[in-house]
Amino acid sequence: MMRRTGLLLAAVVLAGAAWAAMAWPRAEYITSRSPQAWAATPANIARGAYLARAGDCIACHTARGGLAYAGGRAIDTPFGRLYGPNITPDTATGIGTWSADDFWNALHNGVAPGGRLLYPAFPYTHYTKVTRDDADALYAWLRSLTPVRQARRPHALRWPYDSQLALAGWRLLYFRPGVHAPDTAKPAAWNRGAYLVEGLGHCSACHGTRKLLGGISISAGAGLSGGLIPVSGWYAPSLTAGSEAGLGDWELPHIVQLLRTGVSPRGAVFGPMAEVVGQSLQHLSEPDVQAMALYLKSLPPTVQQPAPAPPPSETTMKLGAQLYDRHCVDCHGADGRGAAAGRNAAYPPLAGNRALTMTEPVNAIRIVLNGGFAPATAGNPRPFGMPPYSPVLNDTEVAAVVTYVRASWGNAAPEVKPAQVNRHRAVPLE
Repeated sequence: MMRRTGLLLAAVVLAGAAWAAMAWPRAEYITSRSPQAWAATPANIARGAYLARAGDCIACHTARGGLAYAGGRAIDTPFGRLYGPNITPDTATGIGTWSADDFWNALHNGVAPGGRLLYPAFPYTHYTKVTRDDADALYAWLRSLTPVRQARRPHALRWPYDSQLALAGWRLLYFRPGVHAPDTAKPAAWNRGAYLVEGLGHCSACHGTRKLLGGISISAGAGLSGGLIPVSGWYAPSLTAGSEAGLGDWELPHIVQLLRTGVSPRGAVFGPMAEVVGQSLQHLSEPDVQAMALYLKSLPPTVQQPAPAPPPSETTMKLGAQLYDRHCVDCHGADGRGAAAGRNAAYPPLAGNRALTMTEPVNAIRIVLNGGFAPATAGNPRPFGMPPYSPVLNDTEVAAVVTYVRASWGNAAPEVKPAQVNRHRAVPLE
């Protein structure tokens, strides 16, 4: 597979070099309304801080236990490791020498000062949709941060992925700059939701199905069809397929509640999505979250028909039932219906839970191995959690109990093998 990928990339590089002059996606420059748009006024700074929350900038630009926005967080990809850069206004190691136009060029065109092409781990493929006014407000806020002197760690990408020529070829295939264009046939709230989901919120960076070289489609919900998240080892389910996390049959208030609090009567968020809700979505205004929910609910549904799977073996189901009775029944119930606390699912139901029955079992495996909590939010300040069972259960036992809950109470999903558990047991939590 790696040989095939390398040959394909080599062809892309040659194509990029040969066709760049006539086919290169031309950079767009949208001028600021005036210097007042990015001046360090309280209004600009407050607006920029809000937009940074919406974009969850802190997630990639802050190392675990490090200073905010000083960079250093490792981002592992199939092509090697990158490190989030320092975006504080330090003049030596941050972006303190950048102008508002420099910042706009990076956000919109994916080009750093001096012309260096940026890697799409920085999701300029989505941020290109951000308006110039919002970019200027973000710039004003970033300039207001306390400068931190922390040098950028060099990326550790394999050849030829560390080549600017290879990156130019990738951009030729997968990137076209362009600001979000409102759909005049849709209401203002829907358009606001589309702007946040497809642009600043860059939801398809996780929920998108990536092609061989990592490109995704991000237009009109097309990039929300689900896929493995390269930087975390979790699976981000499809937001358009009813068999996964499609929201078409959800009540709008339940979607809003899930996005703002991390829990709802229909389920709870864990893993990377818990971080998104905790650091970003819970801080957005009610109208903005409602707009996102409206847009997500409106996406055309897609139908996924997994191939019928043979029923799990009796031996596996028997072992899984024994383990479930020993470790799980007190919280999730003998009938798999879970337990509620007020209006929320304190212990999520397992019966009919689409997060469990997806063809890809990685999330269920990781939850059993590592445990987890829904995020602590203003609407759910004391979330219930799942303890980690990796020290208690071996790979065969984890596979059995995950298989049991995926094939009980009306659930019907393929059997999980011990080798699958072992593969995900070895994946770090970062």
